[in-house]
Amino acid sequence: MGATNGTMRVMEARSPNIQDLRIAEHPIPQPGSGEVLIRVRAASLNYRDLVVLKGIYKKDITYPFVPLSDACGEVVALGEAVTRFKVGDRVVPTFIQGWYSGLPIAERRANWTLGWPRTGVLQEYVVVPAEDAVAAPANLSAVEAATLPIAAVTAWSALVESGTKAGDWVLVEGTGGVALFALQFAKAMGARVALITSSDEKVARAQSLGADCAINYRRTPDWESAVREATGGRGIDVVVETAGSTLPQALSSLAFGGCVAVVGFLGGFETRLNIVPLIEKMIRIRGIAVGARDQFEAMNRVIEAAAIKPVIGAVFSLEQAADAFALMDSGGHFGKIVVEL
Repeated sequence: MGATNGTMRVMEARSPNIQDLRIAEHPIPQPGSGEVLIRVRAASLNYRDLVVLKGIYKKDITYPFVPLSDACGEVVALGEAVTRFKVGDRVVPTFIQGWYSGLPIAERRANWTLGWPRTGVLQEYVVVPAEDAVAAPANLSAVEAATLPIAAVTAWSALVESGTKAGDWVLVEGTGGVALFALQFAKAMGARVALITSSDEKVARAQSLGADCAINYRRTPDWESAVREATGGRGIDVVVETAGSTLPQALSSLAFGGCVAVVGFLGGFETRLNIVPLIEKMIRIRGIAVGARDQFEAMNRVIEAAAIKPVIGAVFSLEQAADAFALMDSGGHFGKIVVEL
């Protein structure tokens, strides 16, 4: 139901060089049985998109390909047997297609992710199975809702899977998308938040968002001691570990029985680790690979109930996509980077 024909603009990555992004004209795809056609209004960048484009994260990249995995738009056409949505609904595709609850099937975790190996969303129209999209929160614009699939769901899963509760201390690293969502969700859960970042300006902005303790790690390299002091010497209950390379300091900051949710690798794919604190403090380390559709939907209910608004760092046009990637590469952003279509 609902017919859309003609051509659309598609952004293609043609090499590992972020400046080698080009707009192409492709036919508008048509939904098959069980699928929906979405008119994409906004798409957001994640660090994963940068390392995929550069060929660092996935070695089997073939160019050209359409980048980005996170988007929001409205349903403009339905395939046969679709009852989950109707034309006009505002929706957000899930990052890992086919993962609805529990743990993902290994093959789907590896091969069913948008932005590679499945085609990305930096294009005016995209087709996805109706089961692999969720309704956008009613209180968010398309630009805001486009930030949710990886960054927000990862932050939500990290806190929920770690058992975060009111009164806990949560340590958040950085001021990118995952970090700021973790700050907002932790505060909504009644937790206290310590945050480390790279400048005094970002410290002030984090405090304005509700951080109970914010530390410039360039001024305070032994930030783990400052974090423990902020908790009255008790230590942190949950660390949302975005860098990977800071894992040893994160372990040092933890309270007995604390948990580290490892969500990213901004500092590299490897780190050296002294396992003695892990044993002595009975610490748990858990890897977080985004989250299932039911976690996405539970998170969206909290976003609506708590009136949470994503922090948008910069918005670009499709023609400025290379500038958006350059900003991500610089690390100078505060919040999410979004491309409007």
